[in-house]
Amino acid sequence: MVQASTATSRLYKSDEPLQLRFAVKWGMINIDAPIIEKFRILQSIGFDGVELDSPGGPDIKEIRAASEATGLPVHGVVDSIHWNVRLSDPDPGVREKGRQGLETAIRDSKAYGGCAVLLVPGVAGNKENENQQQCWDRSIEQIHKALPLAAALGIHILIENVWNRFCYDHDGGNDQSAEQLAAYIDAINSPWVGSYFDIGNHRKYARPEQWIRTLGRRITKCDVKDWGVKGGWAEIGEGDVDWAAVRSALRDIGYTGWCTAEVGGGDEKRLATIKAQMDKVLRA
Repeated sequence: MVQASTATSRLYKSDEPLQLRFAVKWGMINIDAPIIEKFRILQSIGFDGVELDSPGGPDIKEIRAASEATGLPVHGVVDSIHWNVRLSDPDPGVREKGRQGLETAIRDSKAYGGCAVLLVPGVAGNKENENQQQCWDRSIEQIHKALPLAAALGIHILIENVWNRFCYDHDGGNDQSAEQLAAYIDAINSPWVGSYFDIGNHRKYARPEQWIRTLGRRITKCDVKDWGVKGGWAEIGEGDVDWAAVRSALRDIGYTGWCTAEVGGGDEKRLATIKAQMDKVLRA
């Protein structure tokens, strides 16, 4: 297995605030208002950007106009079909459609002004025809086909850690390693593929700070949520994620850039609460 780098960066001093940019997912904005007004609200709250969905995202011209008018960027998109039209599907035709969806997301990310696509590469839930090895091989094959487009447009394909039974043991303990995920990303072997690390997603199975150090410089962006043993998904800062340890690990790998909330959204007041929670746990 490929050994993951745990090299320490000297970018930060131990007490220096992390250099982060905060965003929300577009679907979290539950406000009945024109696109330009939604951008203005996010800006007034203090968010630095937003992440959209594709295929099927909002109108590109309206988004670009709102972004240019407010100076609030779209930093990327989430592949909106990756769970149901999977790159790991047993049917080659479905895998082809999944790759086409990924390529649409790559083009849309570029058109919106973004720099990346968040991708769930597959599901390893069926031991007979969609197992770990098949998910690994099939998804890498399709990602490789999309890489020339990603490179030409300057868009990164970023693998998110989710509960998809891939690169971890879904029935295993709570101290699992990120070595399999690191090896998977390394096996793709492209500067255009990295990790979109969701800080809370694997708290049930691991310690996020350990995964951050193992994935190291592979991490290009982060999602932000929390999880607790007693209550499951929790408000940011109210679960079992050790946020002080997470901040320390992010400093150690020299992480800068986007941290995007992925929690239940709502109106302007709710979004402001989320921003305050992110400030508390990541800028303490």
